[in-house]
Amino acid sequence: MNNAELNKAEFLIAVARVAQLPPDRGREVAFAGRSNAGKSTAINVITRRNGLARTSKTPGRTQQIIFFRLGEDKRLVDLPGYGYARAPEQVRRSWANLVESYLVGRRSLKGVVLLTDARRPFTELDLKLVQWCAAAAVPVHALLTKSDKLKRSQAANALSEANRQVASFGAELSLQLFSGLKREGVEEAVDRVCGWLGAEPGMEKKSPGSSFGGEGE
Repeated sequence: MNNAELNKAEFLIAVARVAQLPPDRGREVAFAGRSNAGKSTAINVITRRNGLARTSKTPGRTQQIIFFRLGEDKRLVDLPGYGYARAPEQVRRSWANLVESYLVGRRSLKGVVLLTDARRPFTELDLKLVQWCAAAAVPVHALLTKSDKLKRSQAANALSEANRQVASFGAELSLQLFSGLKREGVEEAVDRVCGWLGAEPGMEKKSPGSSFGGEGE
């Protein structure tokens, strides 16, 4: 897997139910995060495909899991955002159940890119996702987005604080600062995604110790 292959990403399917998921084979990398954390922007920057993942001025609009094809049995996955308070409770539960079912049962999932705003610490829902991934042996790479809005010292402190929050989770977790606007940290993120998509098969996923309940985008 290389950078050029990421640039070939194209829409495959959008699903609203587990039964609609594409065949569970090959390798996938999923992007997850709180609504308005910059998830769509990060996908577009990492793939160098403006408009591949649709951005919206209305957080919480995406209610489906979006799959992008990269080639033979390799995919990127855009998970519904969570944490949008204005979404009706029933809708939030529906989104959470869909995402949870995907994360628990998807054998081709090789890693999760977690998007979180560098100006704020991890939220409770972010930490739930990290805890689930630790229990399921799914590696996580966290992008602290919008880091360009912080001074250098503030950004360094944000990274230290994020590391402190997850230090006791026992997760296979890496973190970095990221700015889609300034194209900062893009190469590091691309290397991580390409590694997951092209590495040798890893250990089997364990059954999660607790479910990931959250609010959808």
